[in-house]
Amino acid sequence: MPPLFSCCGLIVLASSQPVPLQGIWVDVQVKGFVADVSATLKYKNKEEKAVEAVFVFPMDEDSAVYSFEATIEGKTIVAELQEKEEQAFLLEEDDSSADIFSCRVGNLPPGLEAEVTLKYVRELTVEEDGAVRFVLPAILNPRYTPKDHDVSITATRPQVPISGIPYTLSLNPHFQSAYGVAKIESNCNITPLEYTDTDKTGAKVSLAEGHKFERDVELLAYYTDVNKPSVIVEAGLGSTDATQDSGSTPSGSIMAKSVAMVNFYPSFPPGQQSNCGEFIFLVDRSGSMEWAINSEPNAPKRIQSAKETLVLLLKSLPLGCFFNIYGFGSHFESFFLESVEYTQQSMEEAVKKVNEMDANFGGTEILQPLIQIYQTAGRADHPRQLFVFTDGEVSNTKQVISEVKKNAKKHRCFTFGIGEGASTSLIKGMARAGGGTFEFIINKDRMQPKVLRALKFSLQPNVKDVSLTWTLPSNVEAIVLSNVPTAIFQGQKWIVYAQINGKVKNEDKGEVCLQYKFNNEKLKNNFCFPLNVQNSERHTIYRLAAKALISELEHGTDPGSEEVKKKILKTSLESGVVSSLTAYVAVNKDTKTRVEGPPLHRDIPVPEPRIIQICNISCTIKYSFSHLQNMEVSMWVTVLAVIWLYTNSLDEKEEWELLEGKAVSWVRTKAGSSLGEFVRAGNVLLKSSVDPKVFGL
Repeated sequence: MPPLFSCCGLIVLASSQPVPLQGIWVDVQVKGFVADVSATLKYKNKEEKAVEAVFVFPMDEDSAVYSFEATIEGKTIVAELQEKEEQAFLLEEDDSSADIFSCRVGNLPPGLEAEVTLKYVRELTVEEDGAVRFVLPAILNPRYTPKDHDVSITATRPQVPISGIPYTLSLNPHFQSAYGVAKIESNCNITPLEYTDTDKTGAKVSLAEGHKFERDVELLAYYTDVNKPSVIVEAGLGSTDATQDSGSTPSGSIMAKSVAMVNFYPSFPPGQQSNCGEFIFLVDRSGSMEWAINSEPNAPKRIQSAKETLVLLLKSLPLGCFFNIYGFGSHFESFFLESVEYTQQSMEEAVKKVNEMDANFGGTEILQPLIQIYQTAGRADHPRQLFVFTDGEVSNTKQVISEVKKNAKKHRCFTFGIGEGASTSLIKGMARAGGGTFEFIINKDRMQPKVLRALKFSLQPNVKDVSLTWTLPSNVEAIVLSNVPTAIFQGQKWIVYAQINGKVKNEDKGEVCLQYKFNNEKLKNNFCFPLNVQNSERHTIYRLAAKALISELEHGTDPGSEEVKKKILKTSLESGVVSSLTAYVAVNKDTKTRVEGPPLHRDIPVPEPRIIQICNISCTIKYSFSHLQNMEVSMWVTVLAVIWLYTNSLDEKEEWELLEGKAVSWVRTKAGSSLGEFVRAGNVLLKSSVDPKVFGL
């Protein structure tokens, strides 16, 4: 049986049931290795009463939303980015996963339609055969939550079978490459390639008529000279050069200056691969791995794909190395007490055990086996290489990535996302934190080259002392917005963003030089490029540059400092790219008022606040607080969130106390003299005894 198609899109807030979808229209503009996506979705409320709805959309970890609009009954609701302290952020935030965008859109009257338009940008990956891969996600799997951990925002979303999808998808992608577009392939039926430029640098295709949005839609673009370095310089908002400010954009803003995107493909001289290494394989054996790898008929199960991938790796390891295999779920176990030397006998024993593995370990709790592996002493002269196989259905993504990053100097981490809908946040985040690479296995035919590529990377000698220098005209400088990577591999693409300051002339040129040490030899990779500034209506490069800068700041050495937080907040608000300090708030475009709870009477239960879902509570209030029932839901949820934190997460207070302080300050202003009764009612509901002094009472 294929996996169930996870519910996303427009959802009734009270019941978590989907509003029926009528159709999807998607426009994609691909420039080399980045994409700008505009998706319009139409829904219709077929119930007899009005419903309050929230929009939930699956996102890739490399994506950045920059625009959201919902039109209902002639009124347009927009998502406005605000600082979290200005709203009840404890209700809306889902820090555990970067795969989810959600925004309330208010009431949808019976029988009427809602039209939603979402716009986002993202970087694209390059496959082993040189194909630039674009995927429009279809599945957002429910996230499993370990004991004593927050429930994911989508964990209670219902699922519908693929056979029940009543709508179609219209997808129109346009591709541009400075070196030409050779061909475009897809896992779905597409129209013949049509060139839009005589030099074949632009091309377009579309999905064949009648396509059903029942799986991840994958497009593979093959460019001429795909490994050749390239640079795109994008003009600032409202300007045609690098110094002129836009009318409403502050001069100090990232959006006011030109930004360069540089794509590198470092070339290393041929070298002997290492036979040394300790290879630790961590395999997901949770129940969800029993699902099919994709929605194709007779598709193999995820656990079977993971086993085949692991066997291929085992048979490809070099003699003389060491290895061990861990299986994890609600508990974990290893094949050997410690890593063993790789011999024909030990390999055959391991392959036999792998073939006997089943997806019978319950939930997906990856953190504990990771901690155990990191606490195990390594072997001298055998660098540790960790390979992780999982469908990524966890809710404590940030905690897991933090653990990998904390131990990054001890190992390299390579990850495999198994199956459609595997969490990009977890798979990519772990690999980046551990200085390795990531792969997604969703099609058996493409498995072998991905697996062997990762193994080749792990056997490559380390590239050290990486640095980047710019040679630009006088009075022009480049401020790099994304750091140089800790590991660079042969044939792997790397994108760097830089803000260009100074007066740039049309005939000006620049040069970028990537320097590094390989096998104790200093090497350089130079590339000259024209500083021609391109005007862009969508500002694709700017959005991605802002996302890269925010990510660097949030995962840097001092993300909690006031100076860093101010820079994160400033970049986020000016670029429209969400950060850990900002959140989208639904606002009526005409009246500029925020979309709050429904003004209509409805004979359905009051929406269960997220904090109650977090605690998995099923209870009723035994005392009467009827005079509080008309208060804002946001105040209720903020009080409950603070109480829950002090009751269930006191050990992590350092991580949330600043957030909690802002929440208490906000709710004290809103609730006024009623705050004490809010706290008393919250303690009763959550069966807690949090001291009112926490709220300044």
